Amino acid sequence: MVKEFENKNEWALILGGSSGLGLATAKKLARHGMNICIVHRNSRSQLKQINKDFKEIASNSVDFISYNTDAFISKKRNELIENFEKVLDGGKVKTLVHSVAKGNLKPMVSDTTPILQKDDFELTIQTMGISLYDWVKTVFEAKLFSKDARVVSFTSEGNKKAWRNYAAVSAAKVTLEAITRNIALEFARFGIKANCIQAGVTDTASLRMIPGSDRIKEHSLQRNPFNRLTLPEDVADVVYLLSKDEAAWINGTIIPVDGGEHIN
Repeated sequence: MVKEFENKNEWALILGGSSGLGLATAKKLARHGMNICIVHRNSRSQLKQINKDFKEIASNSVDFISYNTDAFISKKRNELIENFEKVLDGGKVKTLVHSVAKGNLKPMVSDTTPILQKDDFELTIQTMGISLYDWVKTVFEAKLFSKDARVVSFTSEGNKKAWRNYAAVSAAKVTLEAITRNIALEFARFGIKANCIQAGVTDTASLRMIPGSDRIKEHSLQRNPFNRLTLPEDVADVVYLLSKDEAAWINGTIIPVDGGEHIN
């Protein structure tokens, strides 16, 4: 395997990297020699499996560090970046990955369950959308980005389609995409490229939280040209491609990674 990122002192900073797409991305980039920093928020009961995954990442002879903290509190974010800068020891962030899944999956109308409120929208849009800008701004102001940096975030087909109980997350995804486009435009002169990956339906813990997720998976299997769901590794492969030198001219796009699911 080619380790094109080896010995370059370049890092991937992955927000939400303890499971799903973020974890798969961390493993993929580490196998190709990129140092890994994962920011996550998990309970003590979840740490046994998480630490096992983290050991696998570090076994690739890369530098690795993780922070189990609330990534959405500005004070903690600033403290983390201050500590991370010391760990970098002159290194730079090549790839920032936004893989955050924290929001409300409530219906707009229901006689039996709580319905969406204004606060639910605000929380979801902040954590799954606006937080991308918060992190890019913090890393940029600390001068930690490399001269050819990549910002990658994950959206979904719910950015355009209406799914029951998905209204707040859908609004957050649209926000995420809009912020990505402006990062691509306004940070370009600093060598930063920003893109969204629109992943196909992927059987992750985040998907399983959506009411009716089994029906979503069944429908996706029928409409996908390859008759299978998207895997976290499929998405990780594309983050890896976007991190390579040859992808330096890809900027401000939404890239479907779904085997053609979106065309059917």
